[in-house]
Amino acid sequence: MTTPTPPPRLSALHVYPVKSAGGVPLSRATVEPWGLAGDRRWMLVDAAGKFVTQREQPRLALARAESLPHGGLLLHAPGQDPLVVDVPTPGVTAPVTIWRDKVEAVTAGVEAGAWFGAYLGREVAFVHLDDPARRRPVDPNFGRPGETVSFADGFPLLLTTQASLDALNALIAEGDHAEEGPVPMNRFRPNAVLTGTEAWAEDTWRRIRIGEVEFRVAKPCGRCVVTTTDQRTAERGKEPLRSLARHRRIGAGLVFGQNVVPLGTGTLRVGDALFIMG
Repeated sequence: MTTPTPPPRLSALHVYPVKSAGGVPLSRATVEPWGLAGDRRWMLVDAAGKFVTQREQPRLALARAESLPHGGLLLHAPGQDPLVVDVPTPGVTAPVTIWRDKVEAVTAGVEAGAWFGAYLGREVAFVHLDDPARRRPVDPNFGRPGETVSFADGFPLLLTTQASLDALNALIAEGDHAEEGPVPMNRFRPNAVLTGTEAWAEDTWRRIRIGEVEFRVAKPCGRCVVTTTDQRTAERGKEPLRSLARHRRIGAGLVFGQNVVPLGTGTLRVGDALFIMG
């Protein structure tokens, strides 16, 4: 009698309370329509209101934000005293820019902006997304009416698979910058990581269920210079972008992982099974 092949499983969950700062591993997470609870509800912006990320400030990788029971944050960064930031009182919003999106946000106080400014050595403000249900729609080229997203780059969740990372690291080992590999999964800053799949199987998925929550697979995730940033040191190299450019180019984009949109709410737990719905 043939032993049934066990289904793929959810092996890791992460939220990133502050966009582009360090991630927080979780054993379980609540799925909201716009992403995992607590994911990317806070963000840094410059004097013009444009988002600030690791793309231009790699040291953000070393900053950490711990979510507090009342909804605020405890901030940590090298050389900085920890700082508690409360959820700002609902009030007047101001427009901030994420890529081409104008989003209304609430300023989270001058103290937090000054704290990050001292750490990064530049003027920044700290903002909070007060109402993700109506502030920012998913990209209409890939979204559906009513779908919204937090301060994430464009979609509610990012999903990756360990098998695809293993395959990518094998390609890096064959390339010109093999000494930079293998790269860890945290370079790609996923919300959900799956094990037990074939490499690149996620390219074929259109609808999936993880545990009790169904998702629509919207599009592959285009990758940028953040993936070359060591999340422990903030130092940069050539990989994995060099190998993605050679082996994982779709149109003008270098891709790894899939952007997904929840089709309902619920709870994800590490160990949940993956089911391919279409």
